[in-house]
Amino acid sequence: MGHDQLEGDAGPGLVPGRTLVSAEQLAERVAQLGAEITVDYAGRSPLLVGVLKGAFMFMSDLSRVIDLPVEFDFMAVSSYGHSTRSSGVVRIVKDLDLDLAGRDVILVEDIVDSGLTLNYLRRNLLARNPASLEVCALLVREDHSVDESILRYEGFRIPGEFVVGYGLDVDQRYRNLPDIRVVEQASGVEVAEAS
Repeated sequence: MGHDQLEGDAGPGLVPGRTLVSAEQLAERVAQLGAEITVDYAGRSPLLVGVLKGAFMFMSDLSRVIDLPVEFDFMAVSSYGHSTRSSGVVRIVKDLDLDLAGRDVILVEDIVDSGLTLNYLRRNLLARNPASLEVCALLVREDHSVDESILRYEGFRIPGEFVVGYGLDVDQRYRNLPDIRVVEQASGVEVAEAS
């Protein structure tokens, strides 16, 4: 799930619609991000922290285009509230296995929307005393509410439509699509984003 996207009972009538970001565009941009990180972290071994489950495909592809020794760890979080709006409460469901103290950490996110999850994770990780902490987000909503200065690496700016594919899901479906698609009603009527 994109943490700040619609959660839970989205309904069986939702299907992938038009392509917003193609597989080719994803591969090209991920390669560019990997090259940037390789230059920025030259001589260091960054720790990539993936936010499950949505970021796993992005992080896998990103790690393979970073020409440095990298390590991996994962977190899973849950935000409470009814299915279309979060209450503002975020809880860690799976915490990290590694100690972050003195490490160069890159937090790898699938999508930045309201910023609720990202802000919570940044505070939590900074409290663990990493040498540095940067954010690498595949997708950033055009109308996000996050301080721009913390978005060090970003893939694509997207409108406020609900999306699936390349790790993002609706009710755990469609993560395996090779591209990013807008979710639509089975009848073809687009779903309005409610965050």
